[in-house]
Amino acid sequence: MKFLLITVCMFTMAFFFDPWTPLIFCVGVLLLQVLFSQVDWKKWTLFMIPFFITAFGYFWTTLVFAKESSGPIIWSIGSVGVTEIQLDHALSLSFRVLAFSSLSMLFALTTNPVTFILSLMQQLKLSPKIAYGILVGFQFLPVIKDEFIQIQQAQRLRGMFQKKNALQRLLASRLVLIPLLAGAVRKAERSAFAMEARGFTGEPRSSFFRVITVGKVDALLVALFLFVLVLSCTNTFWLS
Repeated sequence: MKFLLITVCMFTMAFFFDPWTPLIFCVGVLLLQVLFSQVDWKKWTLFMIPFFITAFGYFWTTLVFAKESSGPIIWSIGSVGVTEIQLDHALSLSFRVLAFSSLSMLFALTTNPVTFILSLMQQLKLSPKIAYGILVGFQFLPVIKDEFIQIQQAQRLRGMFQKKNALQRLLASRLVLIPLLAGAVRKAERSAFAMEARGFTGEPRSSFFRVITVGKVDALLVALFLFVLVLSCTNTFWLS
């Protein structure tokens, strides 16, 4: 339900080009996160730093290199005159980046991956082959990280010290990636054989041990998001 709701919100935001609609929507999403979620705001801030930089980059480059420069000049940046149309375009692009990124962070930081995949299987009829493949790959990530560290430590014990030059480190990374990928392929094959041995065929299932249902909390979430979406999309009526 959350995935479909966020997808609808993103597609709706894509059709609005004024600066106020994404700004109001971004503020509304942040308020929902503050009031109804338990987000680690330190982690949220760290993850949002690249998006803030991207939004500022869109804002600055649109002001300086915009093709549409007609209209009265509001203010100047050195020898560059900024018109109202340029400012609206720059604010619109930067606020759209923040609106989309805030939605993405809301989904990423408040969603359990296993519950999400099970919900896709039960409610959207996702193929079990794809679903379990994603789950196995997700479970392999910490294992691959540990193996990467072990391979690096083993190579250092054998006298392969880390290069100081960035280009040399990049070229030397293949000495770690090749055995890492080989080990990952072997683990994937063993996992596939184990699943087949336990009767996994990839056919659609009619029953599940853990059933994911849509409840009152989901309905409340839909209502709140639709309220924020409608409020932001109709800002021209109540702001004028």
